[in-house]
Amino acid sequence: MISIAQLSSEPWGVLPGGDPVRLFTLRNAHGMKVAISDLGATLVSWHAPDRAGRLGDILLGHDTPADYAASTTYMGGLIGRWANRIAGARFTLDGIEYMLDRNEGANLLHGGTTGFHRALWEVGEDNGALLMRLESPEGDAGFPGNITVQVRYTLDDDGILTIAYEAVTDAATPLNLTSHPYFNLTGRPGTDIRGHVLSIDADRFFEVDAAMIPSRLADVAGNAFDFRQSAPIGARLDWPHEQLARARGFDHCYVLHDTADSNASSVRPVACAYDPGSGRELTVSTDQRGLQFYTGNWLTGDTARGGAVYQAHAGLCLEAGGFPNQVNMAEQEAVIVRAGDTYRQITAYKVGVREGV
Repeated sequence: MISIAQLSSEPWGVLPGGDPVRLFTLRNAHGMKVAISDLGATLVSWHAPDRAGRLGDILLGHDTPADYAASTTYMGGLIGRWANRIAGARFTLDGIEYMLDRNEGANLLHGGTTGFHRALWEVGEDNGALLMRLESPEGDAGFPGNITVQVRYTLDDDGILTIAYEAVTDAATPLNLTSHPYFNLTGRPGTDIRGHVLSIDADRFFEVDAAMIPSRLADVAGNAFDFRQSAPIGARLDWPHEQLARARGFDHCYVLHDTADSNASSVRPVACAYDPGSGRELTVSTDQRGLQFYTGNWLTGDTARGGAVYQAHAGLCLEAGGFPNQVNMAEQEAVIVRAGDTYRQITAYKVGVREGV
């Protein structure tokens, strides 16, 4: 039987408007600990041992709630109602056109200006698990329906942080939730992820247009986007490829294997990142169809912990969810939650150590 981590909490600070913010910490039997804030249901830090047993923080983050409130990086936040982009910040559902918050040019990005990552979530506990709950009213960022979201965080003694999402609505609405942690497995501030080795279980990815909206499906074979076998990220960042130049690196959605059935719900390993120096290894498992791989291309002077700054490629994101702009694709119905239905999603991040060099 796998035991669940202990949970503790403490005051963390206040927002510019005076609202208090708390920090909740999950600890397992091996000294691993994950800190999560009720501000944005945010993954703030994750201390994990390296090959020699030394603890290091493998998440990028800020020092204070005010820093998170001022940030535009979505660092560690719970993203909703819609993760990634919706083209033209508009969609049509059941014959009705909806106009959304435009917060990235003409598009909606990551839920809009006041997305879930900026909300204060209600907090509960259930047998060592941390529960976060949020009410999103009809018209939030322009979306229809009142929705209630609950996210359950558990950390076990195998080093697996499981994020289980549930949501219900009183009217049909698009929903695409994800978590946005930036990982750097070195555990050392000021380093980048170019030396990390990555694999992704996908044959295809979405190319994007100038507005970063998916334009067509492309094969990974024979180009920089092929991570079916483990490959160093830095070497791939240096490949000449129009898509890499457009995004300043990787910021693309992969179509994961075993997803031919749009109702597929099995949680399976889909990606693995490894840092040879520390020996830390991150395995991502999910029941979702898409995986956004982002290499922190726009971290250009953002405030880091301890007064430092983050530069490009300081961290990587592996965000499981639906496809960007899927609400405007032929597969729209797969990302619509209707009254009486329940949205469910599970993504698990396992951090361990690989022996040897």
